[in-house]
Amino acid sequence: MGGGAGEAGGVDVCVVGAGTAGLTLAVGLRRLGLRVRIVDKAPTAGREARPLVLWARARAALDALGVGGLLRCHGVGPDAVTIHARDRFLGELTTGWALSAHARPLTVAQHDVERLLREELARLGTRVEWNAEVTGVEVDEDRAEFTVRHGDGRVESAAAAWIVGCEGASSVVRDGLGIPFEGRRTGLQVVQGDARPARPFGEGPARGHLLLAPHRSLLVFPLPGGGFRFFCFRDAPDPTPAAAATTPTTPTTPELRDLVADTLRIPGLRLDATEPLRPDHDHLGHRLAARFRHGRALLAGDAAHAWAPVGGHGVNVGILGAHNLAWKLAAVHRGHAGEGLLDTYGDEQRRTAVRYVRAMRFDFMEPPLPPLGHRAFTAAVPGTLARRHGFRHRLDRRRDHRGGALSWHLAAPYHRTGPRAGDRMPDVRVVAGGPVARRMHTLLAYERWTLVLHAARAEPAVVDALRQECARFAAPVRILPVTPGDAFEAGRLGHPGDLCLVRPDGYVGLVAPLARPALLRAYLAALGPAVPGTSRHPGELYPPRVYRGGVP
Repeated sequence: MGGGAGEAGGVDVCVVGAGTAGLTLAVGLRRLGLRVRIVDKAPTAGREARPLVLWARARAALDALGVGGLLRCHGVGPDAVTIHARDRFLGELTTGWALSAHARPLTVAQHDVERLLREELARLGTRVEWNAEVTGVEVDEDRAEFTVRHGDGRVESAAAAWIVGCEGASSVVRDGLGIPFEGRRTGLQVVQGDARPARPFGEGPARGHLLLAPHRSLLVFPLPGGGFRFFCFRDAPDPTPAAAATTPTTPTTPELRDLVADTLRIPGLRLDATEPLRPDHDHLGHRLAARFRHGRALLAGDAAHAWAPVGGHGVNVGILGAHNLAWKLAAVHRGHAGEGLLDTYGDEQRRTAVRYVRAMRFDFMEPPLPPLGHRAFTAAVPGTLARRHGFRHRLDRRRDHRGGALSWHLAAPYHRTGPRAGDRMPDVRVVAGGPVARRMHTLLAYERWTLVLHAARAEPAVVDALRQECARFAAPVRILPVTPGDAFEAGRLGHPGDLCLVRPDGYVGLVAPLARPALLRAYLAALGPAVPGTSRHPGELYPPRVYRGGVP
């Protein structure tokens, strides 16, 4: 359904804000069959110069929603990032270490990502309503009511079963519900824009650059159509809120040129603007909503959490959050799960956001440093790069859901291989029902859960017992026996005596002994409500600690 204004009464979900997170959420909901209305107060889609690095997990999420293949045609996958302090080479960080089909990050224009999401959303039957500003929200027990002011002055009263605020840090949905947006403004400012230097820059088109100088750092990444995206962190001239409010949002091209020339120590550098050149200032802060749900209203993207784009993970976390929310909201709306499932979205996403904000306090690579700190850090960079394996491990740990209410790790303590509950399911090369090895992620689906087990242990009696347990669950579950491609992949897949129940978003919900199908029954029962005609008791999610340390 198109989700027009006249059909608001039949809308399942109203998404407020057509940025990256809002569009990701809307596409996910439409793929799951919900009726969606998406509104945005902007007169039309924007083309601001927003740098976007898509990391492996966000790329996998967009793949699951049907736009990943098209994105590869609009981005560049750098194979390394060189690091310089002024004109001194310090080292490089190589990419391609992620063990998945998306081994390298993808640099792509954010407006291209949003355009492809809008096109996919239109293919699914829903278009963005521009010039439609939500001005008020009220939440009842069974629906959300909201007011929309259209560009022609018309004011509309509308309703939906659910409403999700994705309209950024100045969220009307969040503020209208009285949810505090806690945090503070930093003394950091970013000046960014797309341009082409008049002289050659760098060693190749698939290489990014990080250039460090006192009081500023400059990131430079190649663009698909030629030229580079320049992204400069610097100390804000005046970090007070009043000064930020009066700073022009669009710096001049000479300002960007002077920052780049001074950092590179290239006097007289000329930058030729690429089209469109819309550089901007951003005064940055770390903010987090006190809660991500208020009854029938939820928050996602920058409406829920916002921080400085250090490391390029802000939009990625927003995409993953929307990907996490869509399947849960669809399951609850359809009656496949109790509302406790929606609370796990807030718990998981808030924990992830807090981890990133805390980690940024110890990230000295990108934020600008004073002269003494700059000298000390650049002297330590080679050793830092030598320990990059530990950095990669910590990066993955920031994005897992271990210890959450949906993550039940019930395997025997001596089963130390494979994923733990709450981890992203590894993209293992396996054979499943045919002679050709495939990647695990191509066998998963956003529309269902997937129960993965070693084919060598998939005797008919075992599979029948698992099938009976899954039949009690309202949502579809695919039982997937697989054979790992080699010993290394077998270790990544996990112990042959365990099963892994993978959520629709690709994270592992349950790891349990294959010989104990009752544990699978308990997990599915905890998701709530029972299928009509069965005696299964619906319940809220059990805390994982009930089973920690042993099998009940």
